[in-house]
Amino acid sequence: MDALGIAYMIAGSQASIYYGEPRFTQDIDVVADVSASHVQGLLASFPADEYYISEEAVREAIRTGGQFNIIHPAAGLKIDVMVKKDSPYDRVQFERRQLKTLAPELHAYIARPEDIILYKMIYFSEGGSDRHLRDILGMLRIPGANIDRGYVTEWAARLGLGSIWASVLEQAPTSQDG
Repeated sequence: MDALGIAYMIAGSQASIYYGEPRFTQDIDVVADVSASHVQGLLASFPADEYYISEEAVREAIRTGGQFNIIHPAAGLKIDVMVKKDSPYDRVQFERRQLKTLAPELHAYIARPEDIILYKMIYFSEGGSDRHLRDILGMLRIPGANIDRGYVTEWAARLGLGSIWASVLEQAPTSQDG
């Protein structure tokens, strides 16, 4: 993404693992500001003899604000690329992303923990797994996580997630109120 000039951030379970408790997950969720001008570069960066990426799926995701996959069958790795949406919240959370060091000489943009929490509540509210709530609790259990609960409370109310957030807080440790 960096080489192609595509603004992105790692989100979903990989990001919650970065900030919270480790668990096994089979994919990497990436939110990316992909446009039609990036399609050929994406296809060239993930050659068909090593990866699966559908040009049709990429173009459809760009058109509809959906998602597409990049799969490396030999490694069993799947990247779910979600095209960045243009809602007020999506703009804010994308602006808040942080460049983090994942390993020596390896850096990537990752969504902030508060925004991971909010998106996990959104996924849960859309009929997602209880695993999203467990990921949130795993993030809230980490000492020194410095999660801005006021920010989460504000956006949870705006996004209609207040009751889910209240339920999470009932189960969460209280030593990190922020």
